[in-house]
Amino acid sequence: MEALANVILPVFLVIGFGYLAVWMRWFPEPALDGLLKFTQNFAIPCLLFSAIATLDLSANFDVPILITFYTGAVAGFALGVGGARLLFQRSWPDAVASGFACLFSNSVLLGLPISERAFGADALGPNFAIIAIHAPLCYAIGVTAMEIARSAGSGILATAKRVVRAMFANALVIGIVAGFAVNLSGVPIPNIVEDALDLMVRAALPAALFGLGGVLVRYRPEGDLRAIFYVCAVSLLVHPAIVWGMGRALDLPPGAFQSAVLTAAMAPGVNAYIFANMYGTAKRVNASAVLLATALSMGTAWAWLSLLGY
Repeated sequence: MEALANVILPVFLVIGFGYLAVWMRWFPEPALDGLLKFTQNFAIPCLLFSAIATLDLSANFDVPILITFYTGAVAGFALGVGGARLLFQRSWPDAVASGFACLFSNSVLLGLPISERAFGADALGPNFAIIAIHAPLCYAIGVTAMEIARSAGSGILATAKRVVRAMFANALVIGIVAGFAVNLSGVPIPNIVEDALDLMVRAALPAALFGLGGVLVRYRPEGDLRAIFYVCAVSLLVHPAIVWGMGRALDLPPGAFQSAVLTAAMAPGVNAYIFANMYGTAKRVNASAVLLATALSMGTAWAWLSLLGY
């Protein structure tokens, strides 16, 4: 019960307050769009830039943690695509969009605050190592698979151009790349810039959690409920279970193991709906899966934290 009360409920109360505020029209939807643009295009990229620019890469960028987490993520993607195609007879583009929902766990808006509350801010190094390549890698996989599914013979070069364009139009990717550039170059960040970044960073997660709650009002559970529950099961249960097994097999240190499993256990991020909307396919399934899995993750995250010995 301690994990539920002290770690999970405060995060979901902020999400719930955002949901209630928009649902009751205390917070207008046009203002919500502005808040989301602020968090996704400015505040969270600043958070990622600041974290990666100062991250001890030699200490946190261990290959085993990346193999552990992304083996689970890619397996989730394959199960999502295969299940949508074989079990539910979806088209290939629909299947890829469902697979993307199983691939793209909410590593920032849910993974970071829950991990921080559970294990402390000093334990977030492995989280940032995962996040550093999360958006670029997941978009590379998803966009490549979707472009192949929709290519109709457009060619490898044209597909590659679309993949690169989609990745580097993403503000999160830009923040991550800029953070790596500063970290690897050794160029110091001026104090005045650090102070400004700190102000943005402190606003990032609370505003993003409130905005996540508000945007979930738009996602009505509709579509094929079997497909929706399948995506939720792969995201919340199968992905972290594979990561758990890989982490044990590779003998990850306790901190890295906790970060990898807990991040894998998060619900699909809003990017799952954004991806589906970008291609105009599986929008109802992905939107409903984001909403339902976010609600269900309050219980499943508690269970995974208990298994992790919190």
